Amino acid sequence: MSMKRIGAALGFVLASVTAQAQDIEPAVVFDMGGKFDKSFNQGVYDGVERFKADAGIEYREFEVTNETQREQAIRRMAQRGANPILGVGFAQAGPMEAVAKDFPDTKFTLIDGVVDLPNVQSVVFKEHEGSFLVGMIAAMASETATVGFVGGMDIPLIRRFGCGFEQGARYVDSKTTVIQNMTGTTPAAWNDPGRGSELAKGQFDRGADVVYAAAGGTGVGVYQAAKDSDKLAIGVDSNQNYLHPGTMLTSMLKRVDVAAYNAFKSAMDGTWAPGIQVLGLAEEGVGWALDEHNESLITDDMKAALDDASAKIVAGDLSVHDYTTDNACTY
Repeated sequence: MSMKRIGAALGFVLASVTAQAQDIEPAVVFDMGGKFDKSFNQGVYDGVERFKADAGIEYREFEVTNETQREQAIRRMAQRGANPILGVGFAQAGPMEAVAKDFPDTKFTLIDGVVDLPNVQSVVFKEHEGSFLVGMIAAMASETATVGFVGGMDIPLIRRFGCGFEQGARYVDSKTTVIQNMTGTTPAAWNDPGRGSELAKGQFDRGADVVYAAAGGTGVGVYQAAKDSDKLAIGVDSNQNYLHPGTMLTSMLKRVDVAAYNAFKSAMDGTWAPGIQVLGLAEEGVGWALDEHNESLITDDMKAALDDASAKIVAGDLSVHDYTTDNACTY
């Protein structure tokens, strides 16, 4: 083939790739707490920002501040031609279902909820598996055999975190006491650091020396209380170890950043597909964080125990009960 033809062929390929990349107009609707909640929403933000940096494609965004805005925001994105549209959080399931029915040619991805439609991709996680591992870490680090859990809004999803955490702690020592409190019953529970601090201090007063928070922005108050009380805390969703080095024992990683990135990239690549994706330890969708901020707190024996438990969970030799299957923490 002549150089001229090779150049023409390469030009055609590059033009095709560029056209394909430009064919998407991604959008994301963040939920209550906002994209800088240092937790769940921020994990999604990190993922879509990485996509923007890698692909050079801007995205539209909206931060929900009250419940009435969810459907309105998703619908407005669809009306403006956004595609794909990424919704953040289980509470967007109903609104996304309503809009997706009206825009059958638009691709929608929902993180943390399920919508059964041919143009919706649902991504959910096995939070109980990741929480089991940080429960083990908590019990192994505790000097009082008492650990705590502070949840955000009292819903089955968050009970799943707490139940997994309790199982992990008692897997290490069946006599471990696990104190659990929920912040509230409304969406305001995701962004109440003051209340998070109060609950954490109450657990410390009852003997807990490690507290795990799965409460969005409310967790910031939990971690500050742990620092002020010279106790240990465990973060959630994003790697929050950097917030208070020496206080943050670890963070339960829920890879919403990867889910968000893949939602946009697969749409750009033409590989996006509807249906339900369930991401657990085997799929590297959950895990625990080890970095320069907490490595001095995690011993080699702890790592070995975690590696062993992880391998058993992935192999199916160790079953972690999912609270949402029966709304009970039985194991």
